[in-house]
Amino acid sequence: MARQAKHFDTRFNKSLLHPRYWGSWLAIGVLFFFGALPASVRDPIARLLARGVLIVAKKPIRIARINITHCFPDMSPENVDLLIKQNVELFVITLLSQAELLIRSNAHLKRRIQCNGFEHIQAARDAKQPIIFIMPHVWPMEYAGLRVNMDIPIVTMAKAHKNGLFNWFSNRMRSSQNGRVYMREAGIRALLAELKKDNSFFYLPDEDLGPDHSIFTPFLGTVKATLPVVGRLAHAGNAQVMPVKIGYDQQAKQFIMTVMPAINPDEMVGKENEAIALNKAVEQVINAYPAQYMWFLKLLKTRPPGEENLY
Repeated sequence: MARQAKHFDTRFNKSLLHPRYWGSWLAIGVLFFFGALPASVRDPIARLLARGVLIVAKKPIRIARINITHCFPDMSPENVDLLIKQNVELFVITLLSQAELLIRSNAHLKRRIQCNGFEHIQAARDAKQPIIFIMPHVWPMEYAGLRVNMDIPIVTMAKAHKNGLFNWFSNRMRSSQNGRVYMREAGIRALLAELKKDNSFFYLPDEDLGPDHSIFTPFLGTVKATLPVVGRLAHAGNAQVMPVKIGYDQQAKQFIMTVMPAINPDEMVGKENEAIALNKAVEQVINAYPAQYMWFLKLLKTRPPGEENLY
């Protein structure tokens, strides 16, 4: 019998009530409390808490500074500091907001998430094609995924948390619109099978997965190891590939999401061309809302031969 792709079980299990999770339950309770607050009350609290994060998060901020200075070599030190400050603020704002994705109504979420470019999705659906949405690691990526999942069938893939309760909570949230969340071990074959079932998914192409099968191509002001698999996956699953950008407008108290036109399949013929096209899509998303990107990731961990480790 063929191995069946694994997905997360989001049913509640009594083992999650074990005392070892009581501290985690408290943290989730705090998130539910903030998720129920109006943004006009929650956001100022988040900005205040962000000041504390800037003081204590020494290692993540060091990584962010390395990433930003390499990706934007012409940026002044003052602007690097400002971008880091804005980035931490938006991290805390998004974190404290996230429980609303699970507890608030779809009508509320549609007001909170302004969706532009839906005509590109509709065109693909009219052509009876699923979609591979390209989105790098940005703080509000869960908002983008769930907003699209309100209108079309979506699956996703995630790395498991070591904490069983947080694992249940985050994947319960991700599947709240009847989506399915696969474990990473399920692999590309699981995603291809979903495309053939007419299910779309979000793909995050910016993660550094090491030198194996990766290609070094230009990325902002540096080069980056990129794994070129999307083009072949889209071809095999008859899918369109669409970048998505999203950012939080603090004045409007809205997440502004834009689905961009599909990448021309001809631009992704050949591994190097595909890696270049993916990095260009990621650059578009980052440059639209640079303060929303997860600069704390070691996205430049793999370097070309002869270059020293940046971190």
